[in-house]
Amino acid sequence: MKCYFFFKRLFDIVTSAIALVILSPIFLVIAIAIKLDSKGPVIFKQERMGYQGKPYNMYKFRSMVQDAQSMGSGLYSFKDDPRVTKVGKVLRHTSLDELPQLVNVLKGDMAYVGPRSPVVSGFPKYEDLSDSYKRRFSVLPGITGLAQVVGRNEFSWDEKVEYDNIYIDKIKKWGLLYDIKILFMTVVRVGSMSDVEESPENMEKNKDLMNMGHGQLDSSQNKVNVD
Repeated sequence: MKCYFFFKRLFDIVTSAIALVILSPIFLVIAIAIKLDSKGPVIFKQERMGYQGKPYNMYKFRSMVQDAQSMGSGLYSFKDDPRVTKVGKVLRHTSLDELPQLVNVLKGDMAYVGPRSPVVSGFPKYEDLSDSYKRRFSVLPGITGLAQVVGRNEFSWDEKVEYDNIYIDKIKKWGLLYDIKILFMTVVRVGSMSDVEESPENMEKNKDLMNMGHGQLDSSQNKVNVD
């Protein structure tokens, strides 16, 4: 696994640095569009729980009105959410709002592929999590991951965690080949532009789970198969 993590990190550093240079004109166009469309900063920073439960600031292009987290459904976004700006709708449906996370990858906060990191303020404390939930934090969080390409926002947190743990088992066996597979699956998923918003059912499920104060996973009820 040490060899896997070394080459994965090397790949992430080199490709994210190159991508930031090549995509800089697109960054500029998006930044101008955001500023012309609505008031507020171009970049949205949000504290997320990362590797081994340590917090970090994740970057995105702002796709909602300023201070959206203090309005409406808070951390959760739903279909036709009025807080999403006109430019934000395009960014979200094309996943272009995620591009600034290349900076997170370059810094070492994130990887291209890994479990998606939760918002610190909307998630139980790391030390209160069950072993199944803690295990997903044993690798760097990713811009994309197995749970995202299989179901994205249609899964509850319990289901996402099970897919995240399957991912960890898979990389132990297949290494970077499995990451490459997920990257290709991500391209297909983004092209479908589906499950961008959280479903109402999962919003309620996840709120109930977070109110419990700890993560739980009953693997006997959530059986999944991934080839």
